[in-house]
Amino acid sequence: MEQSAVKILESHRLMAISTLRPDGWPQTTIVGYANDGLLLYFMIFRSSQKLANIQRDDRVSIAVGDEPRDFQSLKAVFAGANAWEVTDADQRTHAWRLLTQRHPNLADFGVPDESEAALMCAACKYVSVLDYGKGFGHTDSFTVGDSGAVMMHPAEKNSWGISAAKSA
Repeated sequence: MEQSAVKILESHRLMAISTLRPDGWPQTTIVGYANDGLLLYFMIFRSSQKLANIQRDDRVSIAVGDEPRDFQSLKAVFAGANAWEVTDADQRTHAWRLLTQRHPNLADFGVPDESEAALMCAACKYVSVLDYGKGFGHTDSFTVGDSGAVMMHPAEKNSWGISAAKSA
């Protein structure tokens, strides 16, 4: 199941990320990202509310997917993650390389000055993979432990009342 999530993450370039504002309300924005497995890298302005929110509470929620041609081809990844600023020089270089490969328009710029932009990493912890190809509302979920071990959860299938509507 982890590979299904990674495959979806690798096939997209934008994600919605939600952080918690100081008043407890969620704030959701769209960011470009690149991934290394279930690690997601993205850049944000140092002056942004998003960075302040993450520095206060590192729990974030992400969503990756797109509008399908038909419901049977709907696939998406949703995850609760912990986010932090990447400060290690080698990891920053690795993250920037991944970002410029996924977003070639960044290659003309060089790594942004650390005083202006923060290079961030989010490690997916609670992951749900939505795959309507396996049935309407089919969701596989897993948790990534601190050691990196993956624990699967029973699959969910939500008919959203379709079976009741068919029998009426």
